[in-house]
Amino acid sequence: MASRGIRDRVAIVGMGCTKFAEHWDRSGDDLMIEAAGEAMTSAGVTRDDIDAYWLGTMKSGISGMTLSKVLRIEGKPVTRVENMCATGSEALRNACYAVASGAVDTAMAIGVEKLKDSGFSGLIPATMPHDGTMPETTAPAVFSLLAPAYCKRYGVDEAELKQVLTRIAWKNHYNGARNSRAQFTREVPKETIAKAAPIAGMLGIFDCSGVSDGSAAAIVVRAEDAYRYTDQPIFVKGLAFVAGSARGTIDPDYDFTTFPEVAASAREAYAQAGVQDPRAEIAMAEVHDCFTPTELVLMEDLGFAERGFGWKEVLAGTFDLGGELPVNPDGGLKAFGHPIGASGLRMMYECWLQLRGEAPEQRRIASIDKGRKLALTHNLGGQPGECVSFVSVVGSEPTA
Repeated sequence: MASRGIRDRVAIVGMGCTKFAEHWDRSGDDLMIEAAGEAMTSAGVTRDDIDAYWLGTMKSGISGMTLSKVLRIEGKPVTRVENMCATGSEALRNACYAVASGAVDTAMAIGVEKLKDSGFSGLIPATMPHDGTMPETTAPAVFSLLAPAYCKRYGVDEAELKQVLTRIAWKNHYNGARNSRAQFTREVPKETIAKAAPIAGMLGIFDCSGVSDGSAAAIVVRAEDAYRYTDQPIFVKGLAFVAGSARGTIDPDYDFTTFPEVAASAREAYAQAGVQDPRAEIAMAEVHDCFTPTELVLMEDLGFAERGFGWKEVLAGTFDLGGELPVNPDGGLKAFGHPIGASGLRMMYECWLQLRGEAPEQRRIASIDKGRKLALTHNLGGQPGECVSFVSVVGSEPTA
C-alpha cells in the first residue's frame, strides 16, 4: 500500500471536547453545541467561516441534518460518516482531505455519541448482514482471546500476563485521575483491578473501557493559512486508514496476537510522515485501548515494542505518564470513556493540548519539553481478525 499523503498541507487550528460522562441531563445536541463552540472559539471563527462539516456518529443521528439543525447551518455541506469505533477519526480524515484537495478552505470535523440513552450497556449494536461466519459473541469475549493467545505464542505465564493487563488499567486510571474531562477521575489500586468481577476470560470489569456520552470537534484549514487563526497550529503529517478483509475469524493462520490492519495503517502513516523510528521520534500516543490486552498488542503493532516484548515494556513503565513513550496520557478509552463517534477526535484533542503545552502540569509529557514534536493517534473499529484501523501522526511544527 502506498499513498502520497498530505504531509504539512493541512493544520488543525481549533479544538473542543466535552467531558465524557453519563450525561443523563444533557442531549447529544447539547454536547455537539459545546464541542463545536469550544473549537470555534479557540480558532476565532464562527459557523459562517466554515465551508463544510463532517459529522461522525454511529447511532446518535442520521444524515448531516443531525448537526445542521443544531448549529443552524444554512447552505453548507454537512456530511455524516460512520466507520464503527473509528467514526470520529473518519470525520477528521474526510475534513482534512477536503481542505488538502482545495475543495474548501475551512472545515469542521465533529463526533458525538449518546450511549447512555440507548438503555444498552455497551456499544450500540449494529444490524449488519453477514454470511453466517460472524461470531455471536460480545466484544469483551472476542477481545479476551488476545490474552491467552499472547501467552501461548510468547511463552508468558497467564498469571504474569494478568499483572501486565492490571498495570495497563492502573496506568490509564492514574492518568484519568489527572484529567477533569475524563469519565473516571479516580486512581484505582492494582489489587482492586486484579480482583475485580470477571467479565470474559482473563478480563475483569477494569479491563474494559467506559460506556459514556460525549462530543469532540476540530477546525481544519490549509497549512499556509494556519497562523492566521492561532500561533500554535498542529500540522497533519500522516493519515492512514485500512479496512481488513475480515478473514481472521475463519483463517486458521490467524493467531490473535496482532491486528494486521493496525500494523499496515501504522506503516503507511509513518511513511507519509517520514517517521523512521516511532519509538524514538513519537512524543506520545493516544491508542484504542477498548480492552487492556488490546493496548498490549497495539504497542507491538505500532512499533513501540518488539514482537513478544511489549509485556516487558509495560511492566518496565515505558508507556507510563513519566515513561519513555507515554501512551494514553488522558486516560484513554479505559478512563476517559468511549462515546463511539467522538473517541477519535478526543484522542486528537489530547495531542492538541500536549503539543501546544496546554495540558495540565500534572500530566504534561516530558519528552515534548525535551524536543520531541510528534504525536500519534490510533483508532480501530471491529474486532480481532476483522477490523478497520486509523493512524495519524501530527506535529507542532511544519517540516523544515
